[in-house]
Amino acid sequence: MNIQRNMAKAKKSTIRKTRATSTKKRSSSVKPRRRGSSFDASRFILPVFVGIILLAGIGFFGVMGYRTAIASEFFNVRRVEVRGNDRVNPEDVKRIVTANTEKSGVWRADLGEIREKIEKLPFVKTASVSMVLPVGIRVGITERIPAAIVRLSYGDSLVDTEGNVVVPVTKPEPAFPFAMRGWDETKTEKAMTDNLARLKLYKKMTEEWREYGLSDRVKEVDLRDLKDPNATIEDSGRMIAVVLSRDSLGKSLKSAVEAVAGKGERVKSVNAGGVSPVLEYLSF
Repeated sequence: MNIQRNMAKAKKSTIRKTRATSTKKRSSSVKPRRRGSSFDASRFILPVFVGIILLAGIGFFGVMGYRTAIASEFFNVRRVEVRGNDRVNPEDVKRIVTANTEKSGVWRADLGEIREKIEKLPFVKTASVSMVLPVGIRVGITERIPAAIVRLSYGDSLVDTEGNVVVPVTKPEPAFPFAMRGWDETKTEKAMTDNLARLKLYKKMTEEWREYGLSDRVKEVDLRDLKDPNATIEDSGRMIAVVLSRDSLGKSLKSAVEAVAGKGERVKSVNAGGVSPVLEYLSF
């Protein structure tokens, strides 16, 4: 019995030693792998870190160089091109561009702000602003097209084809030999519609009367009532009101002018809306 017990103890001791030896082998085989992984990671991270620093440095100096370059006098505005203008004074446009690029130069100019300021000028409908590197700014103008002289409560003004009041009249306008009365100065939708109809009728008058050679005889027209257009002509130093035929503006004016020729001192008005002109004389 003692011999069997001793043999069992010896066997257990051998098994324990075998397990311990196996565990040591496993641990010794694992440790070298960990050292190898740590070494490989460091070899990879270090070049990446150095590369990032280099790129950041290059970017920083690039930005600083860019800012220095665009802020230099090389990009100062020395030429302003204005295109598409007829009535718009190019010097007004150049002053706006120069004032808004004095500090920024061409490269950093706020083109949107410059465009907005230019579009506030009279006769400018739209504007486009672009850079012409290295020292130029180009401005393209689309102007408002005058359509008539209208007699408003504060004086005569030019209006464009869209019915917008543009500027006061300060000099003769050969394209518009007479002014229009009856312009609706309210801001309603009906007023806008009626005013556009007045512009259309005004254009028809100027075209027909030029064909008859009579446009210079007319001093003004009254288009308050679009169905009953009136004109004022001059004869013998007096102003005479004329009722016109809407469907025959040229012919009716011609007949009125011929009817009052040399009689202006005695004639108050002429109704030329019918077949023959009817004169109304002054009462003395």
